[in-house]
Amino acid sequence: MSKPQKRKRHNPTQIIEKLRQADAMLAADQSVGQVCQKLEVSEATLHRWRAQYGGMKAEEAQRLKELEVENGRLKKLVADLSLDKAVLEDLNKGKW
Repeated sequence: MSKPQKRKRHNPTQIIEKLRQADAMLAADQSVGQVCQKLEVSEATLHRWRAQYGGMKAEEAQRLKELEVENGRLKKLVADLSLDKAVLEDLNKGKW
């Protein structure tokens, strides 16, 4: 029996490069299956990447990733502050 392959994470720059390679291979009349096999990704991954990063430049993709991380950090901060506010309101009402 073969071992399951480890999941490989790609950064936005690598994804953009693989999408460019895929476009070149598809233009050279290779099938989607062949392209995915050479790039070592599933068809679903390739389609998801194309939907998310299609037409972007590497710098734009990197900036998108940075904004997603910043957005997550800010959402966590808002959640923490909302919880603090609720606790303080309960204390102020004497519900402790």
